[in-house]
Amino acid sequence: MKMQMQGGLGGMAVAYWETGPMPATPNLLEGLPNDSCPCPHWGYMLKGSMHIKFDSGGQGEVSAGEVFYMEPGHTGWVDKEAAWIEFSPEEELMKVLTHVGKKMQEFGQ
Repeated sequence: MKMQMQGGLGGMAVAYWETGPMPATPNLLEGLPNDSCPCPHWGYMLKGSMHIKFDSGGQGEVSAGEVFYMEPGHTGWVDKEAAWIEFSPEEELMKVLTHVGKKMQEFGQ
C-alpha cells in the first residue's frame, strides 16, 4: 500500500492512495467506534474499484471514474489494484491513521 498526504488545507487533508488487493481489515479499525472508520471522505477513484460497507447497513462499490462520499462509520476493501484521491477533515483523519499505525505495530506489519 502506498499513501501520500498533504495537510494544512483549511482543515482538510488530501491523500493519494494506491493498493493491491486489500481485504476488509476491521482488525486495524478495532477500538474505533463500531470498529469502523469514523472519518468522512470525499474523493475520486482513479483505477480499479473499492467495496464499502456502512454502519448504517448500506453497501456500495466505487469504480474508476466515479466520485464518492463515504459517511462516517464505514469499512472498505479492494479485490484488485486500485488508486484514488481522497479529501478528509485533517484532525479526524489523523486520529484514524494514528490508531491504524498502532494496530499495524501490534500485528507486526
